[in-house]
Amino acid sequence: MNVEINLHDQINEDEVLALYGANEWSSAKKLKQLMAALRNFHLLVTARISDGHLVVYYPHMSDHPDFQGQGIGRKMMVAFQEKYSDFRQQALIADGDAVKFYKSMGFERAGKTEPMWIYDEDDH
Repeated sequence: MNVEINLHDQINEDEVLALYGANEWSSAKKLKQLMAALRNFHLLVTARISDGHLVVYYPHMSDHPDFQGQGIGRKMMVAFQEKYSDFRQQALIADGDAVKFYKSMGFERAGKTEPMWIYDEDDH
């Protein structure tokens, strides 16, 4: 399978809802806020935030469950890491099965940090 990574200037609400809903992410229940957040990203493949110079943060990295395990996420992360290879820090929060994937991409626990949040949903 040949997967092409594209950068997007515009996002489609139906596609976002389908992707977030398929992954059972609770932010799909707050579509208005989710779309406002996604439209403000500097660059959108799935999503990422960067200061443009030192730090890039990947808040939501996902591919549709029907296509997981086919290397799409890996290709997206390779594209991100190539673009931001000279940045001092690439950061994300990994949960569940994603931890192993991100470790395979070179990410590691950030020093002695503890993940913390205030979260308004029951799931994560």
